Amino acid sequence: MGKTLILVSNLAPRKMKGIMSEGMLLSAEDSEGNLKLLTVDGGTAPGSRVG
Repeated sequence: MGKTLILVSNLAPRKMKGIMSEGMLLSAEDSEGNLKLLTVDGGTAPGSRVG
């Protein structure tokens, strides 16, 4: 709650594990193999482009 995540939303719709997907949340793997969602610090407005 209260975090801004990075979402790729211009992907072609695709069924994955029986569920239709039209976007992807970005994550990174830490040194122990755990996935961590990528978040944005600061006052980035929703819909801002990632460069």
